[in-house]
Amino acid sequence: MRIIGGKLKGKSIIPPAGYKARPTTDFAREGLFNVLNNEYEFEGLSVLDLFGGTGAISFEFASRGASEVYCVEMSPANASFIKTAAASLGLGNVTVVRHNVFDFIRICRKSFDLVFADPPYALEGLASLPDKVLESGIVRAGMYFILEHPADYSFAGHPFFLKEKKYGNVHFSFFEKK
Repeated sequence: MRIIGGKLKGKSIIPPAGYKARPTTDFAREGLFNVLNNEYEFEGLSVLDLFGGTGAISFEFASRGASEVYCVEMSPANASFIKTAAASLGLGNVTVVRHNVFDFIRICRKSFDLVFADPPYALEGLASLPDKVLESGIVRAGMYFILEHPADYSFAGHPFFLKEKKYGNVHFSFFEKK
């Protein structure tokens, strides 16, 4: 796994053997960030990465100049890896929060410019995640919530659905609450 762009472009992040997370593919991350690059100036953005996994999305935003990136990951081993990797990459703008995402959404009092979620594809409650995120107030008005999900989900009928981008088997649904 490598960082696609920004000041750390090309740097590799190697999780330990047996790591329990499904990272977003380099191909899909590159596609996602090409879309975002055309719509946002990354410098100074405040980003929330839910279900941090390997930290790849957090590292990508931090490398591109986001002023703060909060990465929420429940697994102690994964959270520890993300924290260690961020430190070794010199990413002081990444804060790892070891917490259950659904509980975090409920108690978080901060709002963000972009919220990204890459839950386990078999997660119970995945279909309700856009409502939980958008109703919580953690996404600033007019900004994006982006959900990575498998092909068997379609959010096109959601009132705040904006668009879907597909990269191989990876689907990103974009939501915007005005």
